[in-house]
Amino acid sequence: MKKLLLGDEAIAQGALDAGLSGVYAYPGTPSTEITEYIQGSPLAKERGLHSRWSTNEKTAMEAALGMSFMGKRALVCMKHVGLNVCADPFVNSGMTGVNGGVVVLVADDPSMHSSQDEQDSRFYGKFAMIPTFEPSNQQEAYDMMATAFEYSEKQCLPVLMRVTTRMAHSRAVVELADAPREQNALNYDAKAANWVLLPANAKKRNDAVTAQQAQLEADAASSTYNIYMEGHDKSLGILTSGIGFNYVNECFPQGSPYPILKISQYPLPKTLVRRLMDECEQVLIVEEGQPFIEDIVRGVADMKTVHGKLDGTLPRTGELTPDVVKKALGMEIGECFDPCADVAPRPPALCQGCGHRDVYAALNEVLKEYENPRVFGDIGCYTLGFLPPFRAIHSCVDMGASITMAKGAADAGQWPAVAIIGDSTFTHSGMTGLLDAINENANITVIISDNLTTGMTGGQDSAGTNKFEAICRGLGLSDDHLKVVVPLPKNMPEITQIIRDEINYKGTSVIIPRRECMQTLQRHLKQKKAAEKN
Repeated sequence: MKKLLLGDEAIAQGALDAGLSGVYAYPGTPSTEITEYIQGSPLAKERGLHSRWSTNEKTAMEAALGMSFMGKRALVCMKHVGLNVCADPFVNSGMTGVNGGVVVLVADDPSMHSSQDEQDSRFYGKFAMIPTFEPSNQQEAYDMMATAFEYSEKQCLPVLMRVTTRMAHSRAVVELADAPREQNALNYDAKAANWVLLPANAKKRNDAVTAQQAQLEADAASSTYNIYMEGHDKSLGILTSGIGFNYVNECFPQGSPYPILKISQYPLPKTLVRRLMDECEQVLIVEEGQPFIEDIVRGVADMKTVHGKLDGTLPRTGELTPDVVKKALGMEIGECFDPCADVAPRPPALCQGCGHRDVYAALNEVLKEYENPRVFGDIGCYTLGFLPPFRAIHSCVDMGASITMAKGAADAGQWPAVAIIGDSTFTHSGMTGLLDAINENANITVIISDNLTTGMTGGQDSAGTNKFEAICRGLGLSDDHLKVVVPLPKNMPEITQIIRDEINYKGTSVIIPRRECMQTLQRHLKQKKAAEKN
């Protein structure tokens, strides 16, 4: 059977066909479609697979480890910066090992289309001493899921699978397996001595995992995904990985005259690298993301013979393209259509009618009354409040940083110090910062702009919907300084007065403007009309 699938969808289908029992994820572009595909899968519904969104990536990773502990296969999905959030359980999962297979799927975002940085997740795999897979096309993405789960259980280690934006969001025809594999049965084979990371146990596991590295590299050298392709022109060898292999192939539609070493499984197999280095006068390294392979190769090779991102042959930042690779190969680049020449720029903006707009309008109106106010923003569509016409926030660093940065600024003597955070981001990483602020009665005003969904990534469920007042009270916030408003133009006098009152209060206060996201509201109205017709 064949299907036309996004890379994300191929990964999801591959996991389902590999006997998946649960997916754990927090939505983040470009990884979101994996979980959404599983949520909509008839097979997932038939088998009762877990597919609800997790509160954040750390809870997702830990829940997946719990499923693995019981012998079942679990998939964890996130974007690259989400791996920072779950770094603690992720790195430690190399020490605990796994019982049922665990695949940690991370979607990197070169060119930062919707991200704060261009972090390359392969470094995490090396750091945690776990095997890493990197598919070069959608078929490999599908096939690798079964291989990764099998390899995870064989080596008793989690497997990191890394994709990038173009792999995640481009489509290709994928040949599917004849029938999905059955799920693993529950088992009780997990050894407590491995999973209880007391120093005495962890030291033994550290020795064992370190000793495994030679076998992991030997397996990578013999992997069917790592391919050495002969070429008659030995003046140059090309070492490439992941989607970079596709770009190299596009440069040579009739086949490459140069030897190519394609890497899709790590640790980097040095025997194959040495073969390429020995056979070729120079080597060009084509990899999407940071110079991960190039760093390793340059450590053992004559630097004059290695070309890539570190010597400027390829750009150090942004995505690769076939034309960029052609230029690095000294090939001519043909004319191409540039849509930007005739299309007016359209910078992102908050949707018309969005509740965040009314929040910023009210906040800006009040803050005119104060000298040097500072507003600390967070990750979400409301971050667009930095842009015209509002220009309302002064920082946006990572998930949850708004509250803790506002507290730190207040500790330094700043007033007013305002934090604005979305509903999903608040439950993801903001609650602990608010607890710190409440415990010290920090002089800050926190605005939880609640649009009843995870708006930036497509309207997924938000973990704290209809619970924020209870959460704030549970953290110890006084009811006197917990306010809920409806952000609409007609309510502007009420909203501005509440913001003014809470800024002037010398302590921690929370304001919750609540109105449904315009996108999900329209979707829900259409669904309601369709249901009424039926």
